[in-house]
Amino acid sequence: MIFDSGPQFNNEVIETVKSFGIQPKRTSFRSPWQNGVAERWVGNCRRDFLDHVIVLNKRHLKRLLSEYVRYYHEDRTHLALAKETPAGREAVRRPGSGARIIAMPRLGGLHHRYDLAA
Repeated sequence: MIFDSGPQFNNEVIETVKSFGIQPKRTSFRSPWQNGVAERWVGNCRRDFLDHVIVLNKRHLKRLLSEYVRYYHEDRTHLALAKETPAGREAVRRPGSGARIIAMPRLGGLHHRYDLAA
């Protein structure tokens, strides 16, 4: 996870991120273009997820963010990756006319992953 050098990213934030199993990385000094990457991720997390849930406590937030990170890497497609996922999910072959598509709820049903039924 990328952080800028702002004072809001204190040791408590860094330790919380480490507890998720994520290696935090600070942006380089006087490199404002790097901050855009961090801001984009935070914005996506808010718009895609945190704006739609009520966080009860720190433990609940940790669980929610862990779910979102898994969704972000395994299920959410990215235009910059030619609509692939960072984890490299294989593309599904084109379905025939009689193929059934199933929806798999993600993030408590807020988002879904679609696949062909077996």
